[in-house]
Amino acid sequence: MTPSIPGRKDPALETVDLVKRFGAGETAVTAVAGVTLGFRRGEFVAVMGPSGSGKSTLMNLLAGLDTPTSGRVVIEGVDLTELDDRQLTRLRRRRIGFIFQAFNLLPALNAEQNILLPLTLAGRRPDREFFDEIVHSLRIQDRLRHRPAELSGGQQQRVAIARALLTRPAVVFADEPTGALDVSASREVLDRLRQASTRLEQTVVMVTHDPVAAAHADRVLLLSDGAVRGTVEQPTAPAVLDAMARMEG
Repeated sequence: MTPSIPGRKDPALETVDLVKRFGAGETAVTAVAGVTLGFRRGEFVAVMGPSGSGKSTLMNLLAGLDTPTSGRVVIEGVDLTELDDRQLTRLRRRRIGFIFQAFNLLPALNAEQNILLPLTLAGRRPDREFFDEIVHSLRIQDRLRHRPAELSGGQQQRVAIARALLTRPAVVFADEPTGALDVSASREVLDRLRQASTRLEQTVVMVTHDPVAAAHADRVLLLSDGAVRGTVEQPTAPAVLDAMARMEG
């Protein structure tokens, strides 16, 4: 039975006493230090912190890309730490979406083929109505036959978002999704992530260093030395900057 996290009713994603250490003995480094969190269905959460704070390690643990030293990660009632490699791969394909700063599109495939790739690998047929809804909402319906090299950075990122959303994942992880984009393209990407949380009721967890990007979230988690040191609810960019400054000071 999964313990309930205070203030988080029926979470889509939660961690319980999550710890990740690298190395052993006196040289061991604790990258994530006993983190207990809950993320509601349809919630948009940003994770911020200085370099080396444990942001990327925490995201890898949440997404099942790395194994914790101790503690648990639970997605929709399924404890990731109890799954073998095959079960974990199946769960990631069905319940988790990924958006990366580097887009990670296959250059030999056109945009539509890249979007459909997770379903193709899983042997699943796409819901064409849902596919059309996503590509139209992202305004890439006229770019589906183009390969990544023929798309702008913003268009490539929108293709990556469509790929992440098409499997109807419970949780979407976005790792610095606006880091390689200009201001206009960044705003579009963040608006689409907000839409995923509000319209599709998908939980979005975004690692970012940008307080303007973080201000699009419902709340911001502030990490330092592998632990959550603070939370900014209903964030604004100035409030996030102030919280970061106080934490680092």
